Amino acid sequence: MQVDRRAFLATLGAATAIETTPSESLADALEHYLSDQLDQTANAQSAQQVPTSERTVRRGVGSLFVSQGGGAPSLKELAPMPPKPTLLDFFRLRFAPANHVLQSATRALKTGMSEETILACLLHDVVLNLIKPDHGWWGAQLVEPYVSGKVSWAIRYHQALRFYPDPSVGYEYPELYHRIFGRDYAPPPHVEAAYKYARNHKWYMEARLITVNDLYSFDPSAKVSIEPFIDIIGRHFKQPKEGLGNDNSPAAHMWRTIANPDQPL
Repeated sequence: MQVDRRAFLATLGAATAIETTPSESLADALEHYLSDQLDQTANAQSAQQVPTSERTVRRGVGSLFVSQGGGAPSLKELAPMPPKPTLLDFFRLRFAPANHVLQSATRALKTGMSEETILACLLHDVVLNLIKPDHGWWGAQLVEPYVSGKVSWAIRYHQALRFYPDPSVGYEYPELYHRIFGRDYAPPPHVEAAYKYARNHKWYMEARLITVNDLYSFDPSAKVSIEPFIDIIGRHFKQPKEGLGNDNSPAAHMWRTIANPDQPL
């Protein structure tokens, strides 16, 4: 996907605001901008670029809580969730079109990755519907009760690994980051610490493979579907019988929030 540098920077506000924004936040903003652009293409919508001074919501708010279309601001009408919602229900009714994660998982599937890696790619960014800052940590918390420790760990640390190359799997530092933010771009200390920890962990490669299938998955012409992943979800996602959000897990409140984003309290 081609990036209009001026259009992207316009979403960040005035030059002074950009200069004071931490590099990690800038990188996250770029990935979220690409993902939102991709979903808007899938919905035949155009992006709405609003200067920070005119915004009524923070950029870090989840996609379900703000208008994603062009023209007059309007929120997407949400269909009600079933009484015992499944992960597939969330993909259909709350995450759709989910183009980026479906592309990521499709790439992992086509290149012969393990089913757990495919699932991690499928789930790694769905939390952006709820919240955007530190999405690796938030995303891991969202799915942790329902997936293996390896999958949630991979989702948590993929965020930090994006900034560090690994020639062994052909992952280079994204040239797009250089073009947008300059050659002196540097992640903050907590991300560097997370990378050093993850680099020496037994599951390092699980998180690394998300990045391998992540930044290259922004093709607006790709045709993707949840269908190829239904059996993988069935084998590796522990769907609660009460339904996501109703099972009293440590993450149930997060699923309830995604299911009912219009509840004020």
